[in-house]
Amino acid sequence: MPRHVAIIMDGNGRWAQKRGLPRSEGHKAGTDAAKAVVTRCRERGIGHLTLYTFSKENWGRPKEEISFLFDLLTRFVTREVGTLLERDIRLSVFGELSGLPLAPRQALSHVIKKTAACRSMRLNLALNYSGREEILRACRALAAKGLPPEEITAERFAAELYTAGQPDPDLVVRTSGELRLSNYLLWQSAYSEFSFPDVLWPDFTALELDKAIEDYRSRRRRFGLTDDQLTDE
Repeated sequence: MPRHVAIIMDGNGRWAQKRGLPRSEGHKAGTDAAKAVVTRCRERGIGHLTLYTFSKENWGRPKEEISFLFDLLTRFVTREVGTLLERDIRLSVFGELSGLPLAPRQALSHVIKKTAACRSMRLNLALNYSGREEILRACRALAAKGLPPEEITAERFAAELYTAGQPDPDLVVRTSGELRLSNYLLWQSAYSEFSFPDVLWPDFTALELDKAIEDYRSRRRRFGLTDDQLTDE
């Protein structure tokens, strides 16, 4: 089983458009898919789930859509805090929380504190997130510590990332059939396995997640090694 699954939740707008609905209905349906995926990961014993919720590039969307997205997020995390506690799921945010509007920032901070002692699963929301900015942030942190170049190792660098203390994603899933990372977990996904199901995010059910996991489990991860080296180990 993968220890860490990371998902790029793509296709809400196209899902709504196909049905002649406003984009807001696609985002609403997307929250239902997110809840189902969190539930399934918890049932299957996956310890870490990261959902790409709002990127830095998403600030370029229409203001009305951004406002709706954050209202939806605020209501969602407020409503689900009891379920997270019941299922022993800890909430974290990858990204600049301080850059969010006040209401979602307060709601997220509250749930992060309430679930801080949960240990069975980590649910990470990538919010106001950029993979490149995360790497620059880590570089600045190391520079501020005055470390000489020879002491900057991959381990020390990783300790400055949002994922510090968590395993890198074993499986990265992007829905809707698009084949790109979109600035998501660039450092951490160096040896991830990828899945690109041709399913729009609101239609990504627990069964679709199971399919992606079973496909992942059928693969042989090499990490740059040859077949002979893998056999020797």
